[in-house]
Amino acid sequence: MRPQRVAAPSPSRPSASTNEHGPLDVVILTRNEEENLPYALASVIGWAEAVWVVDAHSTDRTAVIAGAAGAHVVTHEFTGYAAQRTWALRTLPFTGDWVLFLDADEAVTPELRAELSAVLASPPPGVAGFYVKRRFVFLGRWLRRGGYYPVWLLRVMRHRTARCEERAVDEHLLVEGPTARLRHDLVHEDHRPLSRWVDRHNQYATLTARELRYGGSRDALTARWDGTQAERKRWWYERVYRRAPLGLRAAAYFFYRYVVRGGFLDGREGFIYHVLQGLWYRVLTDAKLLEAKRGGAPEDDSGLARAPAPGPATER
Repeated sequence: MRPQRVAAPSPSRPSASTNEHGPLDVVILTRNEEENLPYALASVIGWAEAVWVVDAHSTDRTAVIAGAAGAHVVTHEFTGYAAQRTWALRTLPFTGDWVLFLDADEAVTPELRAELSAVLASPPPGVAGFYVKRRFVFLGRWLRRGGYYPVWLLRVMRHRTARCEERAVDEHLLVEGPTARLRHDLVHEDHRPLSRWVDRHNQYATLTARELRYGGSRDALTARWDGTQAERKRWWYERVYRRAPLGLRAAAYFFYRYVVRGGFLDGREGFIYHVLQGLWYRVLTDAKLLEAKRGGAPEDDSGLARAPAPGPATER
């Protein structure tokens, strides 16, 4: 029997007549996100206390769209994901204690808005941050298998206790203190052409190749098997994946995601995604690493030291 295609519902704009209200600020990092940003803004404008769009000198209509929607637009030079998030945490004049980090290709569902409004009206004592579930949509289909649901992301936090690990790609937000989980979803759906995804992952492959060759993230997420989902993934990446033979590890990763974790049950969209993200991207990373080790490309010219513009982090 052919797996049923499951489309993700589009998060609706908060109604002006509703009593729901989010006692938190929202931060969105952008550069040339005019296709995605309207969806993200529509899910939080009119609900959040304030929406901050930290823009890295967009050349399209990103800043215009954000301003017209009622967001505060702040321009800041982009030098890396961690640096941009840290700058926002330390610089923006937030209206209260709580902040939600939202990517430009993400949106808050009505259920998550209502849950956040209720929870943050009287937050549990001592809790410094909340994990939310990411609902990942690719080519219009919600990918529910292959290890892609649920993915827990620390996105809601007391900004004074928060920081971002210094990492070129796949960086994580961290907090000092206990955390809790929320029940409802954050939707991730990129509305840009697939070619933009390919270009971005070509850049990610360059950054990851440099990380694999030199290591060197500071203030990093703890890698441990008995920790959070993110800590387990980091443990697996550091202790298993990066020690495996080049090329072979990409094929093994694809097999694990697509076959063992049931990615094949998400139909043709799942097949395309796992081939691109679970195989092609990882083979490309290993090829760039091999090229760099053999001195085939000068690092200053290959982009190894430069980060791509803000966007969704790749999935380990």
